[in-house]
Amino acid sequence: MLKIHEVGQLQVAARVLNMTQPAASRILKDIEERCGTTLFKRTPKGMEATPAGEIFIKHARLVLAGLDNLEKEIFALATGVAGEVRIGSVTGPAMGVLIPAMKALRDRAPGISISIDVAPSVDLVRGLDEGRFDFIMARVPPTHDSRDLHVHPARNEQVRLLVNDDHPLVGRSDVTLKELSNYEWIMQERGSPIREAVETTFYAAGLPPPARVVNSSSLLVALALLTSSDMIAPLSEEVTALMTSEGLGARLTLIEAADLMPVSPYFIIREQTRDLTPAASLFYKQILAEL
Repeated sequence: MLKIHEVGQLQVAARVLNMTQPAASRILKDIEERCGTTLFKRTPKGMEATPAGEIFIKHARLVLAGLDNLEKEIFALATGVAGEVRIGSVTGPAMGVLIPAMKALRDRAPGISISIDVAPSVDLVRGLDEGRFDFIMARVPPTHDSRDLHVHPARNEQVRLLVNDDHPLVGRSDVTLKELSNYEWIMQERGSPIREAVETTFYAAGLPPPARVVNSSSLLVALALLTSSDMIAPLSEEVTALMTSEGLGARLTLIEAADLMPVSPYFIIREQTRDLTPAASLFYKQILAEL
């Protein structure tokens, strides 16, 4: 079922799973008879899940994720602290919380494999629903039903304004919003928490937000533009701390703005109905210690 949903073709799914197409068809027919409804519809683009099929696929992912966790827990019991931890995070806590926690955990349990994906909160919560993450550090999207989630408070963030060392506003204190609006900015897409924080600060002061904006969520793009222009990049405190560190050597610094730009807080989020594996639980506790 999951492979059909992934590739959109029963014949391709059967070939990938090393079975004949008639055998795959019989399995699909048997499952649909047991469910009492059609789970896939055939379209010119291939096989697409019906609403009932989407529900089936969601629970199938959870079943397989549970089986994976079962295998990992048995392995951890047999060999000591080991296994894989899959974490999703927005950019700020990935830099300021997850990396220090990972270093501390690796000293205690070097056999644990840690995977960290950085993405917007909407994508992270969807991945948590699908069983792709043990837990995430993100914000709960307003459109998401959070009743099935365990949400633990983490940190608040402030926006800091990153520029190159030669920027005309460097070295001054209490730079006004009106002065900042005279420069070109590089910001995440509309709707992102940091951009909303910037725009809200300008609106609260009775000013329009910056008019000249390059839209990009890529830190590499921001780094390339900042080093070759007088652009301004609003980023979280945790990210700017890394970008301005001596070890990075990027020749970047911060503008001291007169107005604070608070960002909505992020949280540690996990599924209520899924227990953490021993390795994930160990990492979860290490993150709590870092906060």
